[in-house]
Amino acid sequence: MEKNQTIEAMQAIVTDLTEGAFVHKVQGKMFSAQGFEKLGKKFEDHYAEEMGWVDKIMERMLDLGAQPQVLPTKQRELIADPKSYLEEDLRIQRSGVEQLKAIMQLFCGDPISYDILKDYLKDEEEDLFWTETQLDLIEKIGMQNWLIRQM
Repeated sequence: MEKNQTIEAMQAIVTDLTEGAFVHKVQGKMFSAQGFEKLGKKFEDHYAEEMGWVDKIMERMLDLGAQPQVLPTKQRELIADPKSYLEEDLRIQRSGVEQLKAIMQLFCGDPISYDILKDYLKDEEEDLFWTETQLDLIEKIGMQNWLIRQM
């Protein structure tokens, strides 16, 4: 991948990831306010983790001589119902993982960026599996029992 394409792809990831991370932060606050402290903490911790990836990717952009930009993000609706939020988050995660897989081969010529994105992809897959597990638990033990576990 040409250096400019690498930088453009990284900027797009930083922008999208920053948006998603902030949504997780706000959703975490909302869930905590509803009394679901464990779920709230999970998403607030997820925010911190994702912003760590933003830092790593921006540092790599700087190493490549680029200046990261603060670009506008999409407006996202917040979802008060935990199950509905998990379902929407899973949809977004699946799409994001597929997009990352699709561009990974483009970074093969830049092993350092490739390794950063490979580790980020692994982390995103783990998050996807966690969300799938939570939705499976809701189906198996029921919404009320699952919510009690989130308090």
